[in-house]
Amino acid sequence: MNTLSVSSSPHLSGKLTTRRLMLDVLISLVPAMAVAVFFWGPRALTLTLVTIAACVLFEYLYRKLMKQSNTVGDLSACVTGTLLAFCLPANAPYWLAIIGAFFAIVIVKQLFGGLGKNFMNPALAARCFLFSYPTLMTTWAAPNVNLPVIGITDEYVSTISAATPMAAMHNGLLPDATLQQMFVGQIGGCLGEVSAAALILGGIYLVVRKVISPRIPLWYIGTVAVITFLFPMGGQDRLEWMLYSVLGGGLLLGAIFMATDYVTSPSTKRGQVIYAIGCGVLTVFIRYFGSYPEGVSYSILVMNAFAWMIDKAGKPHRFGTPHFWEKSKAKEGAAK
Repeated sequence: MNTLSVSSSPHLSGKLTTRRLMLDVLISLVPAMAVAVFFWGPRALTLTLVTIAACVLFEYLYRKLMKQSNTVGDLSACVTGTLLAFCLPANAPYWLAIIGAFFAIVIVKQLFGGLGKNFMNPALAARCFLFSYPTLMTTWAAPNVNLPVIGITDEYVSTISAATPMAAMHNGLLPDATLQQMFVGQIGGCLGEVSAAALILGGIYLVVRKVISPRIPLWYIGTVAVITFLFPMGGQDRLEWMLYSVLGGGLLLGAIFMATDYVTSPSTKRGQVIYAIGCGVLTVFIRYFGSYPEGVSYSILVMNAFAWMIDKAGKPHRFGTPHFWEKSKAKEGAAK
């Protein structure tokens, strides 16, 4: 007697796997990693490797303890570890990266069921959690400083620290760095966010490989560009202020590699546009009116929380059926 196996859709199979997608993301991050090593030495690489190793270890141990299948092979923990390291200063202590890895993998990812079930980006959530250590998270090494692999002391950090361009822009001033330095990455900032050129190159690779659609990055960056061009701070030149706003901070890293996360972003085309515009508006709002000069991480996490609702609003509807918001109004009327 033949045995039938019943499973939920989809029933089509293809060559594209989670491991293949994650490997492409890791490859796309190589240019930014190379720039970080160039400006800060091997310390940037060792910090990234420690973060990756911690993420892989925590995922393996958690799933082993819970008697679940081993998912380390899908490389998602490696991607989380790399992105988390990219959100840290190059001079951050290793123990800080390990704490962040635990929060990202165990608290944000695995406690919600693992890959595909977390409702917010693990790396960004861990970055925000690590601001429990504000001094360590906001002390940036100046570019062209070859950091030691071990033995970084508070006294040493104080001698090589530098302000980020966003610190000056938060006060309505243009940074000392030129646009060329901003584009190349010769500025203070997080390990993987400083080089716009390297991040754009990685983004192009992902688009060519069809790992991501350019829709979210373009609408996100475009929204920030339009708002900052129309409303520059401190009476600055519109075009110059807009270019500094786009190239500075974690905008490109967030728009290309974080906001496009399959799990935490909408899947409908209209929903992705709404989501990206919301990320852009919130980013500028936090940068202009918040106490912290950067707003990318918080804006993406906020929009992650509303991704499911945005997907419903952006879902194409059959002819003759009410829209999502019309259904909501009808339910409110019935309740009254």
